[in-house]
Amino acid sequence: MSGEFVHASVLAREVVEILRPEPGKLLLDGTLGGGGHSELLLERGARVIGLDKDPRALAAASARLARWGEAFRAVRADFRDAKNVLSALGLAGVDGALVDLGVSSPQLDQAERGFSFSRPGPLDMRMGDEGERLEDLLRRIDERELARILREYGEEPFARPIARAVKRAVETDEKLDTARLADIVSKAIPRKAWPRRIHPATRTFQALRIAVNDELGALAAWLDGLPAMINLGGRAAAISFHSLEDRMVKERFRALTQACTCPPDLPVCACGARASFAAVTRKAIVPAEDEVAANARARSAKLRAVEKIR
Repeated sequence: MSGEFVHASVLAREVVEILRPEPGKLLLDGTLGGGGHSELLLERGARVIGLDKDPRALAAASARLARWGEAFRAVRADFRDAKNVLSALGLAGVDGALVDLGVSSPQLDQAERGFSFSRPGPLDMRMGDEGERLEDLLRRIDERELARILREYGEEPFARPIARAVKRAVETDEKLDTARLADIVSKAIPRKAWPRRIHPATRTFQALRIAVNDELGALAAWLDGLPAMINLGGRAAAISFHSLEDRMVKERFRALTQACTCPPDLPVCACGARASFAAVTRKAIVPAEDEVAANARARSAKLRAVEKIR
């Protein structure tokens, strides 16, 4: 099974430059996936703790990185619980932390995982084996809540008609699968309004995946834990793939680097507060043209980072 989980790590060179792996450093890869980022960090002498709630990813990465022995440790956990995982391991903090918020290619490409709209699969979409499946979510929530999810998480302008059509199908179609769901979503959008570069169901599937896995909640928890999790001089980096994630990372990183609590109309700072983090990236780092040409799924990736300075 481990050989089947092959995933191209996005912005790999840039991640290494930012996290500065070297002997003596302990780094946390919060979204282990196939182990690509972790492997590069290990090659430069760092020790790595890798987290993932997908047992298939953990098995693949553990096999791939077994040659590093005790320098690598894999833990089955959601990155939202990173702080608790470190505490359970008896660790006060790490010298660097990374999350790659993209869905791994094997998860997208394996129809049985329920992420694909090009091939029929079960309405699942869970990153791991626990929690509520997509089918259960769609049956539990009402049309209004579904429309809210599509509008807020997928920024879908046709959230209302899509929600109406999906709820109708869930209630009447016992054989509903991902391919059928994608078709229902597409037909709920006026043909002239179909996006040119992506499948018309892309935004809906993105929104549903985020809801099933509480991805924004997980990101918020990871960001909240950073001040206590990163050692002095350590860095935190996040790779996002859509605007909601990137906006959350950008705003939280900005807050970490701006400690002043004075009223905005005060011409000079009077509180004397000092930020505990400094920006490493002034603006988001995006993949170079050659990386996008080799891996089209990298085109929307954005990398931001901060460093703990006190």
